[in-house]
Amino acid sequence: MAEKRKLEDLTLDEFLRTGLDSDDEEETEDETPKQNGQKIEDKKKDNNKGEVKQGKASQHKEQLSRLKNKDPEFYQFLQENDKTLLNFDDTDSSEDEDKDEDQYHRLPSTLEEASDEEAQEAQQGSNKSKKTDKTIKVTEKMIREWKASVKKEPTPRLIRTITQAFKAAVATTKGEGTIQCKYTVDDSSVFNSLVLFCIRDIHGAFQQMLNLKADTDTKQLVLPQTSRKWQKNQLDIKMYLNGVIQLLSCLTEATVTNAVLRHINQLVPYFLCLSKQCRYLVKQLIKQWSTGEETSRVLAFLTLNKICRHKQEPYLIPILKQMYISYVQNCKFTSPNVLPMINFMQRTLTEMYALDTQATYQHAFIYIRQLAIHLRNAMTVKKKEIYQSVYNWQYIHCLYLWCRVLGTLHPSDVLQPLIYPLCQVITGTIKLVPTSRYYPLRMHCCRALTLLSSSTNTFVPVLPFLLEIFQQVQFNKKPARMSKKPINFAVILKLNKVNLMEKAYKDGLIDQLYDLMLEYFHSQASSIGFPELTLPTVLQLKAFLKECKVANYCKSVRQLLEKVQENSNYITAKRQNANFGVADASAVVAWENEIKKEGTPLSKYYIHWKKLREKEILLEISGKERMEDLNLPEIKRKKIQERKAEDRKEFKGLFESDSEDEDDDDTGLKIKDKKGSHGSDDDDDDDDDDDEDLKGQSDKSDGDSDDEEEDEGDEEVSKAAQPLSTSALIKLAEGDEDLVEDLTLSDDDD
Repeated sequence: MAEKRKLEDLTLDEFLRTGLDSDDEEETEDETPKQNGQKIEDKKKDNNKGEVKQGKASQHKEQLSRLKNKDPEFYQFLQENDKTLLNFDDTDSSEDEDKDEDQYHRLPSTLEEASDEEAQEAQQGSNKSKKTDKTIKVTEKMIREWKASVKKEPTPRLIRTITQAFKAAVATTKGEGTIQCKYTVDDSSVFNSLVLFCIRDIHGAFQQMLNLKADTDTKQLVLPQTSRKWQKNQLDIKMYLNGVIQLLSCLTEATVTNAVLRHINQLVPYFLCLSKQCRYLVKQLIKQWSTGEETSRVLAFLTLNKICRHKQEPYLIPILKQMYISYVQNCKFTSPNVLPMINFMQRTLTEMYALDTQATYQHAFIYIRQLAIHLRNAMTVKKKEIYQSVYNWQYIHCLYLWCRVLGTLHPSDVLQPLIYPLCQVITGTIKLVPTSRYYPLRMHCCRALTLLSSSTNTFVPVLPFLLEIFQQVQFNKKPARMSKKPINFAVILKLNKVNLMEKAYKDGLIDQLYDLMLEYFHSQASSIGFPELTLPTVLQLKAFLKECKVANYCKSVRQLLEKVQENSNYITAKRQNANFGVADASAVVAWENEIKKEGTPLSKYYIHWKKLREKEILLEISGKERMEDLNLPEIKRKKIQERKAEDRKEFKGLFESDSEDEDDDDTGLKIKDKKGSHGSDDDDDDDDDDDEDLKGQSDKSDGDSDDEEEDEGDEEVSKAAQPLSTSALIKLAEGDEDLVEDLTLSDDDD
């Protein structure tokens, strides 16, 4: 390549022709070092060393003067459009560059290093200076002044001060020191005074500041957004509501939580105007409703109900969904202590569903369908894991909830179509695994069907599921194990193999059958077809009484049978005086309502029985046993030596012989020889004798059957069998026959 000519030697035409090419070559020459890995900084250093800025400016000025002679038209074009390009001086570029260089910070040649201690001290000093400059410590005197000012006239500035102090107090509950607050609350007494002051007086201050008055005539909520001063004070009120929600989320004491919930109930109109704060509040209220203390549950429910009753805000559907999910989550386990809380959740959730039947139908349809899908999967895929998706407490409590909802909202044309599918799901649940181990679950399902049938005036065949148990269980068979405590069927779904062998299993089964059948017959007691409805049950109960040889079981069944037959005879006598036909539905309904008002023998008995049953349930919940109120005497067994010594002293005047051998031969053993027994105290022999005595005596009176059944089944009483007393021996020696009949003497051979 030829050597490049200098810029001074080029003419204007040569400059215009070769200027662009030379620039491109320079760019390519500049780019090649980049591709070869050379640094750009070396090139900048060489350029700074080789050329002078003033020389470049003067050379460019000379080139422009030559341009005026060679191409006057182009030079004139530059004058008209850009005069600054022609009129410049050497000092311009240097001054601009100096200014640009001054704008940027230049790093020092050496950096100083500071120690860690100095850095920490500097940081602490800066933080302290910030706190002392910005924060104000709240005192008791300030709270008293705020209280007096609020009672006189609450101004927006005063409300802002109080809300900022409340925000600072709430920030201390979670240790959030990073929140920038104007005030600080360090003392616990000041914190209590400030929170108590806000709970008592801040709502009245808001009402007075916004000029809001409650509408006592229509009893509707007056929203604060209707006030003209709402926009000016909205931020302060929002800050206070956020603090109240945060305070509620971190409280653990029940009394303080209840006070805050009452205050929140007053502030519901303000929460309704702020949707974001209202959503946060609903989450905390549902948490208190499902897991809080008893009073807190009630207050949280009242606040939720107040929010949903305000029809201008669309909070009902999401609240119903969240409450149902919380109900299902908290029904996973059931115990005597948890059962009242579950019943409370069922009743309150039913009240919420009663606010809007259209929304209730949507929720009920979806969730009942979901239960039916679980049941269908369990019926098609017969595996234990699939059964457990149906046979659990959550599923059973959901069934009972929807039975209560449909029964409470009856009559309702919207919810009427859901009764039949719900009954089908419950009956399918009973038939899924119809074994004796799941009899408790069957009892719960039958109780739910009875509730649905009685509250909706719908006939549901519940009795076949109960009468089937009489045929499947062998009540005459002697139990293989004895149990100390009765089985609580209200808090179990499944029995194990050990429970099936215990005596308490059959005892509890008879009690549950008695309770469920009595409840169902009570729901149909005033029906005009009661005699025909009870006929199959009467026949099967009579057959059971003929086969059963256990007197205590026969007593309960016989009592139920007598009450059913008495009510059937009463309805039959009333029907004979009726003047209408069977096809007249309105007359039949009127007749049944009249009979229900008058009361039937079965309904009167049921009311008395219900009171006693509720008392027993309360005793079970409190942890006490059923037999606690009977005050049974404590039977203690004496030692043989003490017994013989007492007998020698008491019989010293009656019998001449005072030796131990004569006492043994002439008293206890000699008397039992008359009956052909040895007088053994073995527990198994006593149980066998009781079984023999019970055979063929099912038609005796109720009093005798009770005594014989207690001798048969009560293991503790049989073990603590008391020896014959002195007065009894004397009467036996004199030949008292009445006493011999009352005593139970064994007939075992030696």
